[in-house]
Amino acid sequence: MKTDGIASAASALRYWERRQEVVANNLANASTDGFRAERVFAQLLDGDLPVAQAMTDRRGGMLRPTGNAFDAGLGGDGFFVVSTPQGERWTRHGAWRLDTEGYLADTDGNRVLGERGAIRLTRDPEGRPLDVTDLAIDTAGVVRVNGVKIDQLRVERGGTGSLQHEGGGRYLPDASRASVDGPAREVRQGTLEESNVNSVSTLIDMIEINRNYAFAQKVLSTLDGIRATIANDIAKPA
Repeated sequence: MKTDGIASAASALRYWERRQEVVANNLANASTDGFRAERVFAQLLDGDLPVAQAMTDRRGGMLRPTGNAFDAGLGGDGFFVVSTPQGERWTRHGAWRLDTEGYLADTDGNRVLGERGAIRLTRDPEGRPLDVTDLAIDTAGVVRVNGVKIDQLRVERGGTGSLQHEGGGRYLPDASRASVDGPAREVRQGTLEESNVNSVSTLIDMIEINRNYAFAQKVLSTLDGIRATIANDIAKPA
């Protein structure tokens, strides 16, 4: 299907608008721990017109030491799992704390899930009270309090497609979710994973997008002017 110049220019504007929206969101989350950037690419659909599609960049960010025993970074593939009012969600943001009932929770109060459910640090598996003076999380995600094994963190991964972002550095698990085996895990206690957004390259990308958007806008305006000239002047009877 052939398209005229105005349709092509309008399609280009939509593409650059979508790309600007994604890049602006990436830039806004450059300092959000555990954030995964989105990358936009053009896909030819409906004939000759390109349509903007987004894909989640699954590359990990740098692990930053914090010295806080409640912080947990994750190397390699996979996500921690938390329970929210909307259901289970994935996250790479491992800044955790002890909630008022003694459960391990994220900064929004969502409880971190282990193989047995929500992880309660103030009770051992038999229900006996524990004083949390020594929290240890090994590379496989096994959680111990004062040397007593409490549970093992759930770590999951899914397909390679785009992830649906939610607030607080959380993602909606995809249909292909599966557990990451213990030996394949890279849990690092006392660290947080930084965003994988490169601020410098993202700023450069934003400048390029603005220039290309302005160019497409100028082309559309010029073509519209040519059409107006044809309709109003050339088409007039002599």
